[in-house]
Amino acid sequence: MIVRLRGVLRAIGELHALVDVQGVGYEVLVAPSIVRSLKERTDTSAEVEFVTFHYQQLEVGRGIPVLIGFLNEVEREFFLKFISVSGVGPRAALKAFTQPIPVIARAIDEGNLPLLKSLPGIGEQRAKEIVAKLQGKVGKFGLIQSPSNGEPVVVPAPQPESIEEEAVSVLVQLEYTLNEARDMVRAAKGRNAKAKTAEDLLNEIYKQRLVTADAS
Repeated sequence: MIVRLRGVLRAIGELHALVDVQGVGYEVLVAPSIVRSLKERTDTSAEVEFVTFHYQQLEVGRGIPVLIGFLNEVEREFFLKFISVSGVGPRAALKAFTQPIPVIARAIDEGNLPLLKSLPGIGEQRAKEIVAKLQGKVGKFGLIQSPSNGEPVVVPAPQPESIEEEAVSVLVQLEYTLNEARDMVRAAKGRNAKAKTAEDLLNEIYKQRLVTADAS
């Protein structure tokens, strides 16, 4: 099982990237929104690292290994939640991610069916099923942001010892600074002292950002 791949980026296509790992070329399938991010942030011949989802695509008489790449663990986690909806397979989800993950996550949380229906391959019934299964469970994915300097940020995630530290770790992976992450978690804990999991704290942070955005 391949869960992470690091090498030199040789080419970027509409739905794939070619990564050279010590002379061996790997084709990694990549969502359109992530392809755009790669093109904006990374030149070919630069080193890249993908967190990957590895599965066997079954065809008559054989199985074809497939790698789908993400820029961090949180993006992959959202993908796994998305394909947990009945009828949404890995390739269908990949093609549907034409909008950035935070946009899709917010649409799910708000029950925004028109936006979800606009995603390739997601009709009205499938959009309703996605909202029914995932609404209220994807808040933290709306917190994903891009680094302000345009460069990829690679941060080793510390081993969390508490729900606060786990929430901080996730926010750092989402490219907030350590101080920003700690301040956000501290404020969330103050607003929701009954939070029992890191997910609760991240959802609290997400809700507060929505309130702030609506107020402005």
